[in-house]
Amino acid sequence: MLVPESTVLNTPRDPAARRPHTLLAMGREPHAQLLAEGALDRLPHVAVVDTAQCVSDFGAVDDAVLGTAEVLFTHWGAPRLTAEALDRMPRLRAVVHAAGSVKHHVTEAVWERGIAVSTAAAANALPVAEFTLAAILFANKRVLDSARHYRDVRDRTPVLRRLAGHGNYRRTVGIVGASRIGRRVLELLRPLDLDVLLYDPYLDGAGAAGLGAELVGLDELVRRSHVVSIHAPQLTETQHMFDARRLALLRDGATLVNTARGSLVDTDALTEELVTGRIHAVLDVTEPEVLPAGSPLYGLPNVLLTPHIAGSLGNELGRMANCAIDEVERYAKGLPFAHGVGADELSRSA
Repeated sequence: MLVPESTVLNTPRDPAARRPHTLLAMGREPHAQLLAEGALDRLPHVAVVDTAQCVSDFGAVDDAVLGTAEVLFTHWGAPRLTAEALDRMPRLRAVVHAAGSVKHHVTEAVWERGIAVSTAAAANALPVAEFTLAAILFANKRVLDSARHYRDVRDRTPVLRRLAGHGNYRRTVGIVGASRIGRRVLELLRPLDLDVLLYDPYLDGAGAAGLGAELVGLDELVRRSHVVSIHAPQLTETQHMFDARRLALLRDGATLVNTARGSLVDTDALTEELVTGRIHAVLDVTEPEVLPAGSPLYGLPNVLLTPHIAGSLGNELGRMANCAIDEVERYAKGLPFAHGVGADELSRSA
């Protein structure tokens, strides 16, 4: 049960401030991680909330608990906000998501009822962009390949010979999608001696130039780039945008980086290319996720396969939680969300 406002941690606050009744809705494991990191410690300062309580299934919770919620503070594993669930939350006015995409739990019923929605996607974009930058720089210097070869030969000279022609000076990097993450990657690339191409159907040349990139078509970007990094949303029209035909356009030795969604790349077609050794890949997401145990991608020397770790993890969850807590505080003060999201945006975002 939610505890009365007067018993919540005896939190010091401005007596004139309003603290909305807030309920946590998320998976049990993410909830435990947030508690372990102390990421929710500030929330009772701005809301009436029991941070030890979370809802992972609306059907398993009494109406008395749901009926008091004015704000839902959600995270990974949040149950879907169906019309039936919302009927049991007549006071709900806002959903504040302390993670990235809200597509998994925010339904059409939320928009129909005029419930405000906020997301910490901007905060989650930062570690993904950092991971991507590292992947790009390591790919151009063939760091993983060099480390493996050095381990095998125990001699620096032959390793250096293999690196002739590699490096990051005046290499061409192609960014697919000027999303939050894509824009942050572009910002991180700007001070470097790299030539940056950008594909985004919603931008014009001037907009791309303002981001420090040359706007080109997708096929041209794939052909010209030494590293291609995908930051497009998962939409019907982006399903397998990197199919066999487009993957074949990659220059020999190019690296494909995918930190977006596995469905944007045809896994079978990519596997066929990678098995030949012609190209390289850094894959933080795949389709399916997780790949079958027998997939060649686990063992190929030209593939870095990671278990969807580019986004926030460990103490980085605190950045997203703080972003969301800031939003609860803004709501309590009657201010608009700084990171509000609308139904129209979901048609072209992750």
